[in-house]
Amino acid sequence: MAELTLMKNATEQQLAAEWQAAKATLPGAAPLRAAAFERFAATGLPHRRVEEWKYTDLRALMRDAKPLADPPDAAAQARARDAGALLADVECRKLVFVDGAFVPELSDLAALEAGLTIRPMAEALARGDALVTRYLGKVIKTEDTAVAPNTAFMGDGVVIHVAAGAVIERPIHLVFAATGDRPAALFTRSLAVVEQGARAMLVESHEGETARDYQSNAALELSIADAAHVDHIKITREGDKALHISSLMADIGAHARFNSFVFTTGGAVVRNQLFLRFSGEGTIANIRGATLLKGRQHSDITMVADHAAGGCQAREVFKSVLDEQSRGIFQGKIIVQPGAQKTDAKMAAHALMLSDDAEADNKPELEIFADDVQCGHGATAGDLDEDLLFYLRARGIPADEAEALLIQAFVGDAIEGIEHAGLREALIEAVGAWLKARGRAETTGLRS
Repeated sequence: MAELTLMKNATEQQLAAEWQAAKATLPGAAPLRAAAFERFAATGLPHRRVEEWKYTDLRALMRDAKPLADPPDAAAQARARDAGALLADVECRKLVFVDGAFVPELSDLAALEAGLTIRPMAEALARGDALVTRYLGKVIKTEDTAVAPNTAFMGDGVVIHVAAGAVIERPIHLVFAATGDRPAALFTRSLAVVEQGARAMLVESHEGETARDYQSNAALELSIADAAHVDHIKITREGDKALHISSLMADIGAHARFNSFVFTTGGAVVRNQLFLRFSGEGTIANIRGATLLKGRQHSDITMVADHAAGGCQAREVFKSVLDEQSRGIFQGKIIVQPGAQKTDAKMAAHALMLSDDAEADNKPELEIFADDVQCGHGATAGDLDEDLLFYLRARGIPADEAEALLIQAFVGDAIEGIEHAGLREALIEAVGAWLKARGRAETTGLRS
């Protein structure tokens, strides 16, 4: 039987034209880029017949390919001065990227802690940096269709190295702000290497103004050595028209600690991908997330946790709140490789439906090739508990406040797992702001 080949659609043709125009001007790594675009060209945009993308048909959702963003001018940089304001009260080392380009004038690179090295990815690529050459595209080997164009078009980002035994007290806050005044595509790539026994916290904020029309494809490669401790938080508050795809590729060594949290409230179409590999024994990981959607927002969390070594413990909990015609997706797969005995992995996804028109799609999976393991998964979807609502209202709490309290408690259960008190409080406040905006929309009749 002849192999069925999809014809290139207009978006794929635009991406091919953009690649031909831009490839000679992109910084460094030419063979890596060319191979990545060749892989993308062979498969095209993912669609519903690709199992991992069955709920997020990017071929249908991505109607066009925006041109690569221009370098930010003074006006764009000025609009980004307040970017990352959600964490204004948290003492962080802030690194700001405007329309995909690092802006040192808005960033804090002064007095780096002992053992900490930070440099822009574009500069490191252009110079053939040794750390980038060693790790880029190699932390987690993936043929993912969204990672390939990121590798091909990657412009800027950050390279972070934390030396063995170093403890970085302040969170490193990567702020990616879309402020350009024309439709644009942003491709950012970051690499963080945390050596043996070191500790660091990385926070990503991705945000843009409501009126901006842009597409963002971001990727972070994270190499965590033995006995290291890394916390990673990703906050997505993109503009209402934005298409946002993000890929985390993390390789975790032995006896390490890894905590990750994904928080999403903004963007028209958002897909957060997590590719995790447990390469060493005895590691403990907590992977959590909270998503709050309204209107016609579409958010997809897809995770693969590959246990290649035994004795690791992993807990994955994701909460989503879906209002109006929004759609929330969770796809999670736990793989236990042969020989990864004593693996203890649990995964759960819970969706709270605030509207009859909302949709939740949960698809947890297990692939187990070892016999001495404890693994499980679960998924639920439902509306607010009428008995709890009645209990609160019977004690004089107005209906809208009672509903908000229950929603905040539902989401707060996931947020409470964040160890950093300031970040935890900031995200709890963000949930409160989302609920207040929802309440105002209901009061004024502006809900879509």
